[in-house]
Amino acid sequence: QVQLVESGGGLVQAGGSLRLSCAASGLTFSGHGMGWFRQAPGKEREFVAAISWNGGMTYYATSVKGRFTVSRDNAKLTVYLQMNSLKPEDTAVYYCAASQFEYTVAGLTTRGGYGHWGQGTQVTVSS
Repeated sequence: QVQLVESGGGLVQAGGSLRLSCAASGLTFSGHGMGWFRQAPGKEREFVAAISWNGGMTYYATSVKGRFTVSRDNAKLTVYLQMNSLKPEDTAVYYCAASQFEYTVAGLTTRGGYGHWGQGTQVTVSS
């Protein structure tokens, strides 16, 4: 059974930083692309960042490029999202996800490219 468990969310002032972690189990982690999505109240879940199975390719939403960094440690079965220069509009529940298929970057920027999701962690940025 695949499990993805996010941690590291919380309340931070605008301009601050947070690092989210997502610990995976029950899958061949090193074969899966990993992504981060977020969902604000009343809005659809949107793509934030993704990283290929070997870490060689990264992808970012325009709204977070230059502020967020996605990384992974395949030995620890963990993917990270370093979030700097946070803004109130970054407030959302953040979800990590594992790609539906192994050893491909296809679909990593879309919800449909993922077959497993975590429960989410709340990030609140105060102004």
